[in-house]
Amino acid sequence: MDLKDFARIQTRRDFFRYFGGGLETIALAHLMSREGRAATDDLPRTNPLAPKAPHFAPRAKNVIFLFMAGAPSQIDLYDPKPDLQRWHGQALPPSMTKDLKLAFIKPNAKVMASPRKFKKYGQSGLEFSDYIPLIGRQADEICMIRSMHTEAFNHHPGQSLLMTGSPIPGRPTLGSWLTYGLGSESDELPAFVVLSSGRGASGGSSNWSSGFLPSTYGGVVFRSSGEPILYLTNPPGVTNDTQRARLDAIRKLNEQRYRETGDLEIASRIQSYELAFRMQTSGPELLDFGQESPKTLSMYGVGKEPTDPYATNCLLARRMVERGVRYVMLVHASWDDHNDIDERLKKNTDITDRPIGALLKDLSERGLLDETLVVWAGEFGRTPMGELERADEAFGRDHHPNCFTIWMAGGGIKGGQVIGKTDEIGLNVAEEPIHIHDLQATILNRMGLEHTKLTYRHLGRDFRLTDVGGDVIEKAPA
Repeated sequence: MDLKDFARIQTRRDFFRYFGGGLETIALAHLMSREGRAATDDLPRTNPLAPKAPHFAPRAKNVIFLFMAGAPSQIDLYDPKPDLQRWHGQALPPSMTKDLKLAFIKPNAKVMASPRKFKKYGQSGLEFSDYIPLIGRQADEICMIRSMHTEAFNHHPGQSLLMTGSPIPGRPTLGSWLTYGLGSESDELPAFVVLSSGRGASGGSSNWSSGFLPSTYGGVVFRSSGEPILYLTNPPGVTNDTQRARLDAIRKLNEQRYRETGDLEIASRIQSYELAFRMQTSGPELLDFGQESPKTLSMYGVGKEPTDPYATNCLLARRMVERGVRYVMLVHASWDDHNDIDERLKKNTDITDRPIGALLKDLSERGLLDETLVVWAGEFGRTPMGELERADEAFGRDHHPNCFTIWMAGGGIKGGQVIGKTDEIGLNVAEEPIHIHDLQATILNRMGLEHTKLTYRHLGRDFRLTDVGGDVIEKAPA
């Protein structure tokens, strides 16, 4: 066969029949490399948590997210509804309740007015319940959003939507997106730290998971006493030199495996080992409150009951942002008050009011509030109708996704203002509806990130925290 014969039998179809497999392999390798799944010769030399440039000049450098898991009652804390007294003990007409998403009660459940007394605070005159007077004293720093709404009306989907932008667990959480987008300013501590108190959130670790992002960006759970992380301290007889030699040997084995597979999780694991080694000295120092004044400890409520566990976490949060931790998440649960709401709400506010008020005051006095965004939020709100689970119990309130209250402070947020409004009985948003995705877009915005540009390719598409929605809350930035 000469060259002319060869050219004559070659058609486009023949070309792809004989050589298409090679092209497919090239295309597959390209797609896998974009997702970090293609094997390479060397372990990535860059630190995945190295500081990264934001999309634009940020107003905040750190976030402290006060997650009130279980959904606190906005009607009894932040959104006074005196008109509920007129409806107290009555069922609302079907025209008002026909579209409600209710988890446990029926639409004809009787309205329950709040027994709480509200008071105006600060020059702004923001109103706070008598259960949270110390948070109220920081009114002029707080931007209160009363018109939040969400689609989810059960806890796990609601928490997932708040933290990941989707009611279906498995995507990266807010803290993971921030550390992926901005990296960390600390070499000695994780970029994303989780501190927990109370009974634990129903969403569990899915609230701080890295999802399909490399595990480097996941939240690291700290304990507030003893070893910050279990097994961080070397056992008796193991010196730092011995530990260093052990880590070097493990690293060589992991590098060999990485060259075979190209799996970025192996690189993430190596980074985790190295960070844990550095934390063996930084962790105990972080927990040593010896340099804190007695006045500061007392202000937070450290060492006192019932505030001590949450107070310790709030003080740790301040110390962490001082040391460059990008995102600190404080989880306190549970606020799921289906019964005895007056008593149970007081129990949780007695635990959290003093530490949160102290945290805002302390950050402000140290000049840290300008660059630290503080967010207080649950996954949804509570109904204006009462819920009675058993005849021998006092009333509670059911889940309510239609409207609820969150607040933000610091980080370039304009304090002393209320955004949005609910109707006279707190059943629906009346003005300026704010969706969960809007809140997420605003948090990213304060950190210098454009939410539509912070993406990660997974399974052939680009994902983002705000899914396909979200707008920055116009009135929030200062």
